[in-house]
Amino acid sequence: MATVELRFSAQPEHVRTARLVAAAVARRAGVDEAVLDEVRLAVGEACSRAVGLHRSHGITDPVRVVLTEEEKVFSIEVGDGVSGTGSAGAGASAAGEGASSGDYEGDAEGEDEMGLAVISGLVDDVEVTSGDDGGVIRMSWPTTPPVATS
Repeated sequence: MATVELRFSAQPEHVRTARLVAAAVARRAGVDEAVLDEVRLAVGEACSRAVGLHRSHGITDPVRVVLTEEEKVFSIEVGDGVSGTGSAGAGASAAGEGASSGDYEGDAEGEDEMGLAVISGLVDDVEVTSGDDGGVIRMSWPTTPPVATS
């Protein structure tokens, strides 16, 4: 199992780098060429979401991207440092804390849900989890074994 780990400061300009790295590693792992655009877009959405969450919550920890090549599957995990940001957690924490930022919090929640919807539309196998250490979006794609040449 080969793993590449990328950490970057929560700045929007680093999302492009994460997308390029993800596409390159996915190609090397054997993800079908026709799916690489979906990989790029999904990683871009997940990383943009993580950057937005870090910035809106004042978190200075880096965004984590882990790319893993296994025998028949390639997976990407994008992690943020905001606890309670799962698919149900984001809405519950934003509404439950009664944040004083008013409409901004509602807009951020709407953008978060939109980003998750886009990711779900691009990736067949996606899982969003949340814990005390933050949220993780795990996406995976099937790989094709390399063709042996003689």
